[in-house]
Amino acid sequence: MKFSTSLRSGSVRWAGPVVLVLTFLYYVVGEQAPLSSYHHYAPSIVAEPLKTLYALAYASAAALSCWESGRLRSARIWALAPARSRYRIAANALAPVIVLSWLVLLLPPAISLVRSATLPTLDSLRLPLAGMVLCVAHAVLGFAVGCVLPRVIATPILAVVDWIAVAFTRAMLPYWPRHVSGQYGSVGYGEVPDMVTVAVPLFLAGGIAVGLVILWLPHGLRALRVVVAGAVAVGGVLGAYRTAADWPATPPLNGGHVAMTCAGSAPRVCLPEMNARYLPKVQRDTAEALRVLRESGATSARPRLITDSYGDGRRQKPSTDTEWRMMLTGPVRSGDAVYQIVVRSLHFRCERVPARNAHAAWLWAAVKTGQEDAYRKRREQEGRDPLAEKLEKQVRADVASVLAEPAAQQTAWIKRMLDTCEAKTT
Repeated sequence: MKFSTSLRSGSVRWAGPVVLVLTFLYYVVGEQAPLSSYHHYAPSIVAEPLKTLYALAYASAAALSCWESGRLRSARIWALAPARSRYRIAANALAPVIVLSWLVLLLPPAISLVRSATLPTLDSLRLPLAGMVLCVAHAVLGFAVGCVLPRVIATPILAVVDWIAVAFTRAMLPYWPRHVSGQYGSVGYGEVPDMVTVAVPLFLAGGIAVGLVILWLPHGLRALRVVVAGAVAVGGVLGAYRTAADWPATPPLNGGHVAMTCAGSAPRVCLPEMNARYLPKVQRDTAEALRVLRESGATSARPRLITDSYGDGRRQKPSTDTEWRMMLTGPVRSGDAVYQIVVRSLHFRCERVPARNAHAAWLWAAVKTGQEDAYRKRREQEGRDPLAEKLEKQVRADVASVLAEPAAQQTAWIKRMLDTCEAKTT
């Protein structure tokens, strides 16, 4: 049977429009952030609309496959003389269903990529490809159910159960059902799902699907087929569970998959390519600010490299004395990046520092490096209640007084600010 014939005679002819309309509605309602917020990062753009569509794709594949299986059983196809392989007959019947479920997964990300004028990358294809394989596994499961249960009853029940079993894992504890269900989550800027994250749901659904296919073999001892099929299915389920059982809410992800642009030396500053236009000024001002602070005795820091860690995703890499990793994308665009680096260079000796001393040290360093506007903006963002207003008046008076002193006295003062600890209360 040709694909076009299967399409005209199968359930996709009447169910397809409904599924595609639901796909469009899920896409529109599920879009919570503007596409510009993903900075043309293809894996994030692709992953975001898929979050609400995995369950629909899997449920559609399972339910419609159950209907097609029941239709073949009602037509007594399996009782006829075998002119073709039963697997080929099943594949012909399931092809339109699988293609429909693939459209549910592929159309929304494709629309988002076009709307954001972003080209897909190999990393962005991991989740859609894994979802497509899982659609095939759910189709096999639905086909098996349709072979033994009446399709009129089994199809709607399977659609609801499959959808709930996948979609509701996002709100469940512990976290492992979410990780093994095929309900993949968001992908942050610079992140890519680890291969084991992608593979774990394939162990579960794929193991069960392969077990069912083995069980359906027309040759060999039935007892042997049952044992082998059970071993494959149980092995896949246990493998998925044991792999994901100890994962936290966020599964394994790889960060740093962002093209970076670097400039200068002492320090060399690296930013994502999307912020390359800010790089020369940021590097130049950073080098000058650190030089001024060193000459003033406020710091001895000499970082060789300062890297924007925004592309590291949720698993930030640690900094060292010579290589600093800082979240700079937001500050770079708002003009506060150099001030953030200035604050990072001031090392307070104690964990708890009097607020007046800390603010005074930050304001003094900001004035010395030409970042006073950034300091003022930061204080405004924190809120201006009466106590904060009073504190800032005291801080400004302290800093104005010390700035009138000779350089040696200013050096002694800033060191005293950095070394003063807040008194412990009992």
